[in-house]
Amino acid sequence: GFLEFKLDLSRTKDLAAGAGEFVSSVDFSVGGQVWKINCYPPGSRREKYGDHLSIYLQLVSKPPKSVKVIFEVFVMRRDGKPCLSHFYSRRCMQVYPLPDGFKEWGWHRFTTGSDLKFFYMVDGVVTLVCGVIVVGGEYEPVSSVPHSDLASHLGGLLDCTAGSDVSFVVNGETFPAHRAVLAARSPVFKAQLLGSMADAKMPSITLHDMDPAAFKVLLRFMYTDSLPGDDELGFPPCEMFQDLLALADRYALDRLKFICANKLWEYVSTDTVGAALHCAEMYNCPELKRNCIAFVAKEENVKKTLLTDWFLLLVQKILSIIAELRKKLGV
Repeated sequence: GFLEFKLDLSRTKDLAAGAGEFVSSVDFSVGGQVWKINCYPPGSRREKYGDHLSIYLQLVSKPPKSVKVIFEVFVMRRDGKPCLSHFYSRRCMQVYPLPDGFKEWGWHRFTTGSDLKFFYMVDGVVTLVCGVIVVGGEYEPVSSVPHSDLASHLGGLLDCTAGSDVSFVVNGETFPAHRAVLAARSPVFKAQLLGSMADAKMPSITLHDMDPAAFKVLLRFMYTDSLPGDDELGFPPCEMFQDLLALADRYALDRLKFICANKLWEYVSTDTVGAALHCAEMYNCPELKRNCIAFVAKEENVKKTLLTDWFLLLVQKILSIIAELRKKLGV
């Protein structure tokens, strides 16, 4: 809130007769609190501040708790425009209630009375504009914003099959789904289900070379953007993450791809690193690949890893792995 304070300097001589005399503004409300401005005209505190005008903000009402306030004052020029020079404008912040013994707060030496009279007085009156900004205040939000329930709603849509307009058959199991949801999540599904491909007009699509359990988890992720807990994915879970990584790469689901790569790294051991490295190479996961090669190259892991069936099969299929491993080992 802003208040225009007209100070009649023609009365300052009378006020100066008693030290501590001041002129107050009307009470005004800002931020649920009542305030007023107290102005000590030039000379009224002569023994302490000489010719300086003192101006303060006072909290009239009693706040139920602390209130942070920005208080600003500037002088109006004779042409009716504000003077924003740092000599004639001030701004600062304070927290109310004030320390014990204080009821007002502001500037002891806002500016000199002689300057006000010479440069800004019109018909004996100087106009000050006082602004009070309450930061936060005593009020709390009406209620907190609930957590998003979008995932649970879309997950429920997948469960009840309401409005489904396409189904997928994977190794004899049927999975109803919604073209619009899948197209929004995957550019591959968008081209397949909404484009010019033959599948766009087919109510049922058969998918080959795919595990039904992995496809079910994939659909759940596409609707809810989340995966079941590792203990719900079967044992060992790293095999499910291998299948999901292949599906994520197939349908261009980058977030799922990163999740699966990180999970495979969590489960890396001398027995599983060969399979993880194979996935990293096949589905373009460079970070996983570098980590796996570094794991194999450790002195305590080399012999154990190189003798596993997975690693022997891997080096037969991907000769570049041997070259990179030799480079890492320095041989």
